[in-house]
Amino acid sequence: MVLNAEDDDKMRQLDLFLSIGLDKRTAENALVNPKVSSNLAAVIKEALVVDGCSKAVGNLLYMVATKFPSNAIKHRPKLLEYVVLSKIKTPAQLEAAFTFFTNVGSEDYQLKEFEQACGVGVVVSLEEVHAAVTEVLKENMNIILSNAIESMDVIDESLRGILGERTADDDAKALKKKKEKPAQVEDKTNSAHTSVTPSEEELNPFSIFPQPEENSKGSQKSGEASGDFPCAFRRARHVTYSSDYFQELYDLAVLLIQKGLAYVDHQTPEEIKEYREKKLNSPWRDRPISESLSLFDDMRRGLIEEGKATLRMKQDMQSENKNMYDLIAYRIKFTPHPHAGDKWCIYPSYDYTHCIVDSLENITHSLCTLEFEIRRPSYYWLLVALDLYQPYVWEYSRLNISNTVMSKRKLNRLVTEKWVDGWDDPRLMTLAGLRRRGVSSSAINSFIRGIGITRSDNSMIRYDRLEYHIREELNRTAPRAMVVLHPLKVVITNFDSETPLSLDARMWPDAPTDDASSCYKVPFTNVIYIERSDFRLKDSKDYYGLAPGKTILLRYAFPIKCTEVILGNDSETVVEIRAEYDPLKQTKPKGVLHWVAQPRPDVEPLKVEVRLFDKLFLSENPVELDNWLADLNPNSKEVIPEAYAVPALANAVMGDRFQFERLGYFAVDQDSKPDKLVFNRTVTLRDSYSKGGRSK
Repeated sequence: MVLNAEDDDKMRQLDLFLSIGLDKRTAENALVNPKVSSNLAAVIKEALVVDGCSKAVGNLLYMVATKFPSNAIKHRPKLLEYVVLSKIKTPAQLEAAFTFFTNVGSEDYQLKEFEQACGVGVVVSLEEVHAAVTEVLKENMNIILSNAIESMDVIDESLRGILGERTADDDAKALKKKKEKPAQVEDKTNSAHTSVTPSEEELNPFSIFPQPEENSKGSQKSGEASGDFPCAFRRARHVTYSSDYFQELYDLAVLLIQKGLAYVDHQTPEEIKEYREKKLNSPWRDRPISESLSLFDDMRRGLIEEGKATLRMKQDMQSENKNMYDLIAYRIKFTPHPHAGDKWCIYPSYDYTHCIVDSLENITHSLCTLEFEIRRPSYYWLLVALDLYQPYVWEYSRLNISNTVMSKRKLNRLVTEKWVDGWDDPRLMTLAGLRRRGVSSSAINSFIRGIGITRSDNSMIRYDRLEYHIREELNRTAPRAMVVLHPLKVVITNFDSETPLSLDARMWPDAPTDDASSCYKVPFTNVIYIERSDFRLKDSKDYYGLAPGKTILLRYAFPIKCTEVILGNDSETVVEIRAEYDPLKQTKPKGVLHWVAQPRPDVEPLKVEVRLFDKLFLSENPVELDNWLADLNPNSKEVIPEAYAVPALANAVMGDRFQFERLGYFAVDQDSKPDKLVFNRTVTLRDSYSKGGRSK
């Protein structure tokens, strides 16, 4: 991000963020998100560290600024006091504090309960760490000794996956710590030990992702990583499916049963729901391991009817988190699979599959939206139970844009029930829809950079913020052209119809006037067309269009004066205007109108179809409505089948973008044919200066 040197406020705020030890990229990312920057500045002031602090404390302050529960904001100063005094030193302790304050809300609490929940004062000695590691090694000594070299490689690779590659800084820290008594704080809610100084990756995982120009690795898809760990966000090497791992998933389910951590259950869905509500164990929870193994094999072989048995994980039915209530791992479904065919009649659930496939594919960071945060305990429970590598899970808020829906379930309903014209309908916020509307990837990226990343789940981004970034790009990149949506015929009576003129119209308004490449040719004949909305029978001071006896300027051409109005049979509808033009341009009218002329006498201009799109929903947040489909905007799409365009547009191809003067920005649609182009309006112009194109 490049900051304007004149923006003193932002520079001061950046200096403030850097003073607490944040790396520059994290500080700059915070700046572009107004909510994060405001919270972070407030946290720094509340913590009384405006003059700076250590990086360890600063990273924790950043975590407080982005994740502290909003319902307990009155308790934030007390938490900050513990952070600054190093009574709370690790992200694990902070997470425990967030959970504690989320439950407390704005109510009072006992300080002793808070300290106990966060593990304040609990110290793990080096001897205890050594004893814990030694115990793990002893328990698995037979496996290690059976293949010592391979075991070492696996251990090293696993540690690198968790801790990253060792650096010179790590060696320097290790030497320095020999003079000190090493100490670690144990999180009461998690048996894993964390270092006193939280890493930047742990607090802000996005900070470790390289910029595109800095990445020297290969390319691949998220979800498939090769041995050299190429960046997963460039382009897909190949697509993988969870069904590719059906055999591995089945084998791990058998292992889970053998460990006594899964069982075959025969409860109905209604019984499972009732037992979960009452926190009761299933009657089959403690059946013998051998019995569950035999029944699970029967399930696999299709010997048990659909709905008569499931495989459930033996988690914690007394947990406060419902996602730990013995989730279902496998169901019986006698239905062929789209990729696996009819090989299987039992299928793994999402809760069982997601974390395992992430681990098998060596995913480093599993990114998901906040509604999945409560699933994190079950995600890690299963990986720990199976001794599998654990990816880092990071949740962030959904992107909520006003006047539309972003949920796949709701989008699917709009498409399948034919409320819209498919997944690439230009009114949808799908990437296919935005692309068809004429929105470029760079405009979308600019929009995303502008709003930043947040964990606030109630933020609503106004649609016009996206429009702003689209306009900013198209204003620089889209050539100008003239199109009349609702044509009104104007006959210029003092122009010789036999000698049409060829005039220069500007594609790029900021280009030098002597640059011929910045212009396109438009014919000027005795018959032209203007927007019907640009003519009135009665003039007024604040009206700049054409009226009887009034003069306006035709853009890139001449002034014309209305001399006669031809009405239809109803004596109200204007069917034709007679006018005279000023070839010497002696008059200087205020109003300037776009127009399209007949290319030759008695030959109609180029006809094109134009589609005007508006917001899909009338309400800013239709998701809040009980009947959200009733809020659909009936005027979200208007099709103009026969608009008139300048001849220069005849050679436009799919994907070309233009600014139709006074109307907005448009892109050539895939429905275009050689004899009839179709244009989608991408976005309107900045203001409402032009009412052109709106029929009355």
